[in-house]
Amino acid sequence: MMMFASLLATATMASSQDDTMTKQNGMYVVNTTAIGSHVEGYNGPTPVKVYIKKNKVVKVEVLKNQESPKYLAKVKQAILEKWNNLKVKNAAKQQVDAVTGATYTSEAIIKNVQIGLDYYNTHKK
Repeated sequence: MMMFASLLATATMASSQDDTMTKQNGMYVVNTTAIGSHVEGYNGPTPVKVYIKKNKVVKVEVLKNQESPKYLAKVKQAILEKWNNLKVKNAAKQQVDAVTGATYTSEAIIKNVQIGLDYYNTHKK
C-alpha cells in the first residue's frame, strides 16, 4: 500500500510538472503557477505565462493573482513588453526595472518571467 501511495504521489508530481510547459499553435507556453509559487508580489503569488516561438519570446501574460488592479495595470503597461521579440538567451539576461509605486508586484512578475525562461531553457525538447 505504501508503494502505491508513493507511485501515486510521483505520478501526480510529474503531471503537475508536465502542465508547466505546453505546446500550443507551434509555441511553447511556460506557466509559472507551480514553479514560481514561492514568488510573491504585494498581495501574494503573481504567476505568468511566457509564450515562446522559434526560441523568441512572443509575449508575457500575467495570470490570476491578488494584486491591486490599479498597481497591476501600471506594471503591465510598463514592463510586460520588455521581453517581446528577444531570443530566450537575451530575454533571460534582460535587466528590467521595477515600476515605482508598484515595486513588489513588478519584482515578482520579473522574477516569474526569469523562472519561466529558465524552465524553458532546461526543459525544451
